[in-house]
Amino acid sequence: MIYHSYELHRSMMAGASAFASLGANWLAHPSNPLAYIGMSPVIASALDVFAHASAPRGKPEFGIGSVRVGDTDVAVHEKIAFRLPFGQIKRFVKESGKAGPKVLVVAPMSGHFATLLRGTVERLIPGHDVYITDWRDAKLVPLDEGRFDLDDYIDYIVAFLEHIGPGTHVIAVCQPSVPAYAAAALMSAKKHKARPRSLTMMGGPIDTREAPTEVNTLATGRRHSWFEHNAITTVPPIYAGAGRRVYPGFLQLAGFMSMNLGNHMMSHWEMFKHLVVGDGESADSTKAFYDEYRAVCDMTAEFYLQTVDAVFQRHLLPKGEFMHRGTRIDPGAIADVALLAVEGERDDISGIGQTKAALTLAAGLPAAKKKYLLAKEVGHYGIFNGRRWREKIAPVVEDFIAKHD
Repeated sequence: MIYHSYELHRSMMAGASAFASLGANWLAHPSNPLAYIGMSPVIASALDVFAHASAPRGKPEFGIGSVRVGDTDVAVHEKIAFRLPFGQIKRFVKESGKAGPKVLVVAPMSGHFATLLRGTVERLIPGHDVYITDWRDAKLVPLDEGRFDLDDYIDYIVAFLEHIGPGTHVIAVCQPSVPAYAAAALMSAKKHKARPRSLTMMGGPIDTREAPTEVNTLATGRRHSWFEHNAITTVPPIYAGAGRRVYPGFLQLAGFMSMNLGNHMMSHWEMFKHLVVGDGESADSTKAFYDEYRAVCDMTAEFYLQTVDAVFQRHLLPKGEFMHRGTRIDPGAIADVALLAVEGERDDISGIGQTKAALTLAAGLPAAKKKYLLAKEVGHYGIFNGRRWREKIAPVVEDFIAKHD
């Protein structure tokens, strides 16, 4: 019932958003005499904020048409390189210049689309041949396509690396640090020719016993059965994946919004003030962030529940008990895959030490192939997006890739 109630509410809010947008545009139109008197600018701004906050959102586009390479603007074309039922890899092909080292960016399957990493990709394209995992919204995957769990996630990473070929560098952002690390260990144990040359993990929950955050406390404070009974619902008939059991993206978004509700309210208040004084550029910047942040997708129930259990509740990977289809994941098998762990000093989702634990677990890897970066004054999203990512973190990642290419 929760999904049906959400869809009803979403439909109602979509209509309200459309009317509010019409009202805002009418009140603010230059040819309307009322736009210049009384409270009209304030009312128009308030309607604009409401319209934006309540508008429905689909899957965003990357929209990276060109990048700056040296002193030249180089056109970029986005192509689907390889496709599987629950995800595909996209490649960003530059029209001219050297392709550079192959890099697979593994986007999180955590309720947001891969476009959340637009800033990550855009910064990497000039010097690299960039691929990114583009996970499908589970509510759009028909039931006859089967299941998708944490084991499948690892299999997909291996399949993507096999398709791209040997010599690929992997960058795992947040949640996929665990399956990417597991894939690297599995492939290393088998001496797989397509094992990654390096693996960069950014704000990942390798060992959530280190500096537990509110997210970790929520996961350990309730029994596994609670998540199964309260966080999982069934996709309604209006979607292609009707009947599939999922953890809906709107619940994930509600959880993240509630964690920092005060900050989100202040952001919208600031957007309102920018609109009132005619600072459309600043308001548009806030709108662009929330257009991406509120665009959410569903995860399969089996993937979500297995992740909660194995990663956040039982800590199987750091305890040496993580299994993949009957095979134990052995971090000690990682002997030649260079590892970089990146953490944010102000990360409130993955605490300090959780990602760094990957370096300690890889006991068989020489120290020369390990590196740790603690990004000062950076929160979770600042690790892979924004000015500090571009100016402070990306250069370290790029140097690490170049050194081990």
